[in-house]
Parts: sequence; structure tokens; C-alpha cells
Amino acid sequence: MRHQRKTVKLQRKSAHRKSMLSNQVCSLITHRRIKTTLAKAKATGPIAEKMITLGKRGTIHARRQAAAFLKQKTAVKTLFEDIAPASADRSGGYTRITKLGPRMSDSAPMAFLEWVDYGPVVETDELAEATPAEAEEET
Repeated sequence: MRHQRKTVKLQRKSAHRKSMLSNQVCSLITHRRIKTTLAKAKATGPIAEKMITLGKRGTIHARRQAAAFLKQKTAVKTLFEDIAPASADRSGGYTRITKLGPRMSDSAPMAFLEWVDYGPVVETDELAEATPAEAEEET
């Protein structure tokens, strides 16, 4: 029986899985939204929520615990200074999973994993397209 076996293995060895989930959370912190498979999103979500809980504590010990898992100083700094304060009044449910449908190549179910409280995601392509048009109008 599978009682008390909570870890989703994702067909990887433990070291690879821990490294992959750490990188997924760092990408989520950096980019505010990531596109990944549904299984990886479901595995990454609870870990990201634990990192927010550490960020809300704000102690040195919590910062060191987050740094030990994330292994990227810039991600830890962004987590503690930007993302955790934005979720200060929320008591849980910091992430959202939005299903996207199957991937074209292998029909794997895809999903967006994003922060609930951080606000809308601004695409960099839209900003790049808007800037040259404004420059032509000024000349």
C-alpha cells in the first residue's frame, strides 16, 4: 500500500528531482509565471508555497533555509523583498495552476504556474513592439 508516500517521483532519481524542483521554483520567482507540464506544476506548487511562508517569516534562519533549497542568491533576495511582502495578508494558496491543454510534440498536459497576488504578467515582446512604433511617431 502507498500510505504516507507523498512524494511524486516524476520518473527521476532523488537528486535530479530536487534540483529540477529547485530550478522550477527559482524560475517562478524570477519570471512570476512558468509554463511546464501539469505534473511538474503540481509538484512545484507546494514547494513554492513553503518558500513564501519562509519569506513571510523574514528571519535570518528562514532566509538561510530558503537559500539552502533554492541555491540562487538573487532568487532568495527577490523572494524576501518582493514576492513575500505582496502575499503578507494571505494565509495560504499563493500559487495558481492554469491548465493549457496538450503539448504538440508528445501530448503531455501543459499548465501555467503563477503567483496569485503578484499582479499581471507583462510580456517583454509587447513592450519591444510598442517602443519602436512610438519612436517613429515622434520623428
